[in-house]
Amino acid sequence: MAFFQPHFPPIPFSPLTLFHLFLIMPLLRPATATLPEVFSPRLVDRGPVVPVTNLVKFLERLQVVALNSFGKLDFDLKYYVDLSLKFDLDSTETAFDALERSSNGSVSVENLKTFITDYFDSAGTDLVYSEPVDFVPQPIGFLPKVENSEVRAWALDIHNFWKNLSRRVSDDLIHRPETHTLLPLPEPVVVPGSRFREVYYWDSYWIIRGLLASKMYDTAKGIVINLISMIDEFGHVLNGARSYYTNRSQPPLLSSMVYDIYLRTGDLEFVRNALPALIKEHKFWNSGFHSITVRNAPGGNGNHSLSRYYAMWNEPRPESSLLDEKLASKFVNNYEKQHLYREIASAAESGWDFSSRWMRDSTDLSTLATTSILPVDLNVFILKMELDISNLARAVGDYCTAKHFFEASLVRKKTINSIFWNSEKGQWLDYWLDNGLYKGTHTWDARNQNQNVYASNFIPLWIESFYSDSRQMKKVLKSLRNSGLLCNAGIATSMINSGEQWDFPNGWAPIQHMIVEGLARSGLKEARALAEDIAARWLQTNYVAYKHTGYMHEKYDVQKCGDFGGGGEYVPQTGFGWSNGVVLAFLEEFGWPKDQNIDCHLTS
Repeated sequence: MAFFQPHFPPIPFSPLTLFHLFLIMPLLRPATATLPEVFSPRLVDRGPVVPVTNLVKFLERLQVVALNSFGKLDFDLKYYVDLSLKFDLDSTETAFDALERSSNGSVSVENLKTFITDYFDSAGTDLVYSEPVDFVPQPIGFLPKVENSEVRAWALDIHNFWKNLSRRVSDDLIHRPETHTLLPLPEPVVVPGSRFREVYYWDSYWIIRGLLASKMYDTAKGIVINLISMIDEFGHVLNGARSYYTNRSQPPLLSSMVYDIYLRTGDLEFVRNALPALIKEHKFWNSGFHSITVRNAPGGNGNHSLSRYYAMWNEPRPESSLLDEKLASKFVNNYEKQHLYREIASAAESGWDFSSRWMRDSTDLSTLATTSILPVDLNVFILKMELDISNLARAVGDYCTAKHFFEASLVRKKTINSIFWNSEKGQWLDYWLDNGLYKGTHTWDARNQNQNVYASNFIPLWIESFYSDSRQMKKVLKSLRNSGLLCNAGIATSMINSGEQWDFPNGWAPIQHMIVEGLARSGLKEARALAEDIAARWLQTNYVAYKHTGYMHEKYDVQKCGDFGGGGEYVPQTGFGWSNGVVLAFLEEFGWPKDQNIDCHLTS
């Protein structure tokens, strides 16, 4: 059992003591047991809420009936909110309400199957296959550092997966968008795979990295155009391209996509078209409930502005509604349920859904406290966004914007080191707020840094602002080696085995890539050597699992070469977009020698 206990000042006894206790009790992580949360009926969840469509609400009703009729075996809640209507919503809902029901409200399996067949198209049919316009079986200049024929054959297999994962929206979706939960994106898409039938935000970055290695620049640009269309319509990039995702985003990597495509293509018109959206996204993450101020941190004067994950939702997630309701069933009042639902959705916004990183008690998912945490990686992504916007604006001659965002990046770098850096550990540590429910200024306290080891503690290595500091880099390198995260088959996400998928023993492609790329670019020989070793181990486990199963996997068990990962709220997925992208990116950067085997000999 692992706990983190942020520090709060003592509360003097007064008539308001119980009220003060209520404010802080939801955030405490006790050393030996989880304390009950205190509730005051005078308080309500006052955060923003972006409502879902009537179609989503109806499909959630269908979920409940389907689960009662079909049972839990192989039941995927997401499938039902991904269905599209054959007819209009009113007539479909009328037919649904007319279904014969038993005394407990259930519908017979036969009648429900007939209803679904008659009134719905299957999940996934609103995307149809689309041949990528820039795909060629063997691109010129593809992975020149890969000298081993076996590894090259595997890389070409992965390259061919881009065809399998390429889609465009159906004609029916274009003409009848109100009958679909899928959003009508303007350009062809590359999906992650399996149950993830739509575009996802942060997945797209590593898909694009793979597409760039495959010389598929037009497809990569199309993905960015689709994400920009979300900013134009909703004000931010959505978690994914579904109407039930409008209330949250994901780690903000759009600027990284634009910048990397620009570096490969030199397309200044593409940059000009993207810049307004990038600036708008920067404002989204640095205003409203996402923005938090911390004062009196060491190494800095005055107030420090940082960002947190904060979903605009306080109900069960439609794609996992019954799971969320079950988790919240331990609470008896509406406020506590709404608070948990927002924490769940905010954890989903982080991309790390779920992890002990967001929990007061690593054994109890209902103690999620995502909005009470200032995350290292989110603020690093925003720093990178500021640097990207500055560089892109300079490239198109907008020197005023370039100067503004460069200066903002300098401030944020100083803030990240002031709030998150822990010199004793040689890591950047997430910071727990003393009261995550309210905006305002929070006073920094070193005891509120989360001392647990997570791979996110090393994500600052990814950007030049930190990997170029050789003095700090050497300390971080030593800390990484001693952290326990470096395993036989890659970097573990944490050292806590909570049963959640963003914890030990799982390793994820994005984590490997960001840390390895930063190590490799740092200029330190020992860092480059470690990067090559981690990359080789990751490539081996991906390859061996592929040979054993015929699939690329969403996540891997880093304890043993060739084992794919597990845990979490759904079965392990295959496909898989970001795993494919990181393999190609690693092979592009490091290659593979002609005479070196790609079995598990290094990790045995």
